[in-house]
Amino acid sequence: MKNHQQPRPHDEPPDRLRRLTLAGLLSAYTARHIPWALAQPVADPERGAFLALSAMIAGQTALDAGLAERLFSALQADDPVFPAAATALLKLINDRQLDPLQLQQVLDDEQSPLAPLPRKIATAWFLGIVGNADTARALAYETALNAQIVSDVLRPPTYCYGVYGSWATKPT
Repeated sequence: MKNHQQPRPHDEPPDRLRRLTLAGLLSAYTARHIPWALAQPVADPERGAFLALSAMIAGQTALDAGLAERLFSALQADDPVFPAAATALLKLINDRQLDPLQLQQVLDDEQSPLAPLPRKIATAWFLGIVGNADTARALAYETALNAQIVSDVLRPPTYCYGVYGSWATKPT
């Protein structure tokens, strides 16, 4: 199908309706990725960047503020440049309009120094663990997202639900 429109001379003004429509569509697309639950106050921009990244990476609109503070503090204790890296990663996502679902692949493909950051944040939120090997510490268990997501059906085994030793008896 051929386009029968005549090319516009360069001195004509741009089509305002077309620009307005494109701007609206771009705004709607961008708004999909904004974690609206992050309207809660934050102490500083670094914590705000961490919360924004956490919401995008975890795919959650509401995150526990107390746990967020503990995770941020632990991640910062493990890596003093973590706050700056989180801010840089959020800026990269915003500047390049990266889809959160493609973020890790893009960072890995580009061999970005920020590539480990989404994994650290995901591990902290979903498993409640910060650090590796000898430095690993559990900051959450039953409040970690892996337990919260399935909490309507499953309870994490934080303690035995029967009498002492009942877990050793084979089911009938």
